[in-house]
Amino acid sequence: MSDAAPTARARELVRGGYDMHVHIAPDVVERKISDVALAERCAELGLAGFQLKSHYTSTAERARAVSEANGGAVRVLGAITLNRAVGGLNALAVEIAAREGARTVWFPTVNSVNEQHEVHPAPPGAKLPVWVKFELELREAGHDVEPVAVVGADGELLEEARAVLEVIARHDMVLATGHLSRDEIFTLLDGAFDAGVRTVVVTHPEFPSQSISIADQLALAERGALLERCFTTPHTGKVSWDLICEASREVGAQSTVLSSDLGQVFNPPVEDGLALMADRFLEAGFSEDEVITMAVTNTRRLAGETS
Repeated sequence: MSDAAPTARARELVRGGYDMHVHIAPDVVERKISDVALAERCAELGLAGFQLKSHYTSTAERARAVSEANGGAVRVLGAITLNRAVGGLNALAVEIAAREGARTVWFPTVNSVNEQHEVHPAPPGAKLPVWVKFELELREAGHDVEPVAVVGADGELLEEARAVLEVIARHDMVLATGHLSRDEIFTLLDGAFDAGVRTVVVTHPEFPSQSISIADQLALAERGALLERCFTTPHTGKVSWDLICEASREVGAQSTVLSSDLGQVFNPPVEDGLALMADRFLEAGFSEDEVITMAVTNTRRLAGETS
């Protein structure tokens, strides 16, 4: 089946859902669509909204402006990612973002200790991931972008991480694990639930730098985490759709949430992401109810919708 366009059946199943992981303009690199234009497309397709993800800045104020610009037809959510540009594990930055309406706090992604092996120059003509290319540009500009550690040499959660978790819990925000390693994720979850964090998402666990086993995903789900399946991970060939579907089937629809991670200029339209995933899951034998749970029920939960 081609990913060129979703089926009408898939479009209908994901109506009312949120795409909680998109990378769109304005951003530090070229993107497929702007936030205002995406809001218009979501309104046309019956999607409830989306969450703006930036690796480098809080999107909370911007999200509120876009929501107002579209008259409330689509709800746009803000977030903050704890990379070096916002000070890393900066509880004050999280506090401000929360008070501005941010919904999700991603732990380090491009500046995680786990990803640093990816940030190195490639031979001439080699294709680099968009984020690696930008990280190298920052270094070439003279910026010292140190990795953001979450756990210490003793394997314990750093006090700065605990301070962030306290803010997340107090504002009832969503914690997303970012690009942390397997061991970091387990340690973070323990600290999060101890701190009173109610909603945790394990960010694209099949991503190559993470490669969380299905057994570990089951253990994380049993602790209360949602496992995120991103469209771009299999679509760009990082893993197979079979693996994504197998992992989702094992942990169950109730512990799985779909998002696109779209916005790259070379990938499909962002507004098609959830429906394209719905088609893939239906093709793999998932029921319509399971698709609705993963694409609508669970995304609305992450968005803070009560009904």
